[in-house]
Amino acid sequence: MSVPIGPLHPALKEPLRIKLETEGERIVDAEVELGHVHRGIEKAMIGKSWDKAIYLSSRVCGICSGVHNLTFVETMEKIAEVEPPDRARYLRVILNELDRIQSHLIGNMAVALGIEHETLALWQLDIREDAMDLIEEIVGHRIILDWARLGGVKLNVEEGELRSIPKELENLREKVTRYKPMFQGGPVAMRTKNIGHLSKEEAERAPATGPIARASGVEFDWRQEHPTYQELNFSPITQEEGDVCARVVQRFDEIHQSAEIIERALDKIEPGPIRRENPEMKTGEARYSGEAPRGELTYFIKTDREGNIEDATIRTPSILNVQACVDFMLGGAPTVPDAVAIYESVDPCIGCLER
Repeated sequence: MSVPIGPLHPALKEPLRIKLETEGERIVDAEVELGHVHRGIEKAMIGKSWDKAIYLSSRVCGICSGVHNLTFVETMEKIAEVEPPDRARYLRVILNELDRIQSHLIGNMAVALGIEHETLALWQLDIREDAMDLIEEIVGHRIILDWARLGGVKLNVEEGELRSIPKELENLREKVTRYKPMFQGGPVAMRTKNIGHLSKEEAERAPATGPIARASGVEFDWRQEHPTYQELNFSPITQEEGDVCARVVQRFDEIHQSAEIIERALDKIEPGPIRRENPEMKTGEARYSGEAPRGELTYFIKTDREGNIEDATIRTPSILNVQACVDFMLGGAPTVPDAVAIYESVDPCIGCLER
């Protein structure tokens, strides 16, 4: 029997259609149908200067706009051969990790909603508000974070605001520590453990990326390649189980790691300039990959003689992870409700995917 889920469904954050083929309750095949929120952002960038196209990059996604903004800027900085000042580099890291924290919490919220535990879902959103408040204090916005600029950041942050961050993070981490065991035991674990398994070999073959791959034991994170993160002694963390529970736990563990990275950046940050003055765009092309909350985010940009964008391609992590979900996770799921939990555990961002 064919069982459709979506494009509108109470457990889906964004619209798409999942087509399930079942024998009894067991799922034997799956297919994803996209195209409900395509906006043509890559095409819209062509012909624009970097300081106009940057607003399009920040609006690819409302969940992780910060990393789209940052990855676009770092790609353009490779073309322009511009290096941001040290203070700007650390401010970028602080915002990037706060954005990761709030994104991971909304991802785990969706899993709780997918297993019909609305109370646990609302608790995750409550914790997320703490991260959103910190983002608003730094940037002045909660959702669309137009903060990174060619050669630095848009606005400085007062020292008093920076000093208040560690205490707020400690409160957030205490809450995360409380709720993590709820996914690992009791009735919630009955809906998350040994469901939607993705082995390390399958994750590498798919290829999955980001927390989804790391929850299956793949030890790679694009932050390893970033010079600022290297200064902060970053190394990826992984799980081995590769099921729905492991993916939830991976995100919780990465929240703790993000808080530690922010604290290290705060220890290193010093007063100074926040951007290079009057950077000039050049003719050229660059490909750059950053670590978004969901994994590898890659921008390819080519500029013309006037420095305007001649070609732009964005590859988002959900492209890879949704395919891994369809190819390796959904088939063999015991029931249709399990398929919803499996899909949500991948934390796909359809706005990013369809851009």
